[in-house]
Amino acid sequence: MKRIRETGAIILGVRDSSVPFSFLDVQNQPQGYSVDLCLKAADAIKADLKMPRLEIKFLPVSSANRIPALLENKIDLECGSTTNTRDRQKQVAFAYTTYVAGIKMLAKTSSNISGIEDLRGKKVVVTKGTTSEKMITTLNDERLLKLTLIESPDHNESFRKVESGEAVAFPMDDVLLYGLISKSKKPEDFAVVGKYLSVEPYAIMMRKDEPQLERIVNRALNELFQSGEIRRLYAKWFTTKELTVPLNQYLKEAFSVPNTYPAWP
Repeated sequence: MKRIRETGAIILGVRDSSVPFSFLDVQNQPQGYSVDLCLKAADAIKADLKMPRLEIKFLPVSSANRIPALLENKIDLECGSTTNTRDRQKQVAFAYTTYVAGIKMLAKTSSNISGIEDLRGKKVVVTKGTTSEKMITTLNDERLLKLTLIESPDHNESFRKVESGEAVAFPMDDVLLYGLISKSKKPEDFAVVGKYLSVEPYAIMMRKDEPQLERIVNRALNELFQSGEIRRLYAKWFTTKELTVPLNQYLKEAFSVPNTYPAWP
């Protein structure tokens, strides 16, 4: 909060391709569910600091550099699709859960891949710095799948590697995979397959040891939950012509009883 007060600006870390959470539109402007939530939080910060002219700035971050960007004071809130994990809680703080996803796999419909065992001995692409990368690396070791893992810097590039045939599958949070398919030239060529490999609660990420900031952000989120406005925002981004993702039971519970539970297993 000291940095925000002294500079007269709050910097929101945003993503370029985490549809529909945080992405850049055709005008290169940040859009998405998480961006809307962060803007609500920024309004609450303005009110609390009594700084109505507080400037809101955006800085693009990636899966790999989002935590360093927070720790180095380059951003104040990370507004993307970041999973709250026990490991990350050692470095950063998370606001209340605002979405709950699960890791599945994207593959071509023509590939006949329906589960993790079908990947044995094949090439799989992962986005660097994600929980999916960690998950698939562990499964590869535990099940002796003999996968060839290809790292990519972002979700768009991971999708392109499946599209081009360089990789047969891309494990990632299911909702992000649906978003990538919805933006592709031939959505019918791709499918989200397999059982859930984990449960992934998303939340706005902040620096640790900033209790005032954490309190303001959580209060703003709680007001959205209690007023029901959170469901309107959910419908805006998840019930569209291109993308329909029903509100799951985990998220209904998170809206009813705000929490900061980490991912499992």
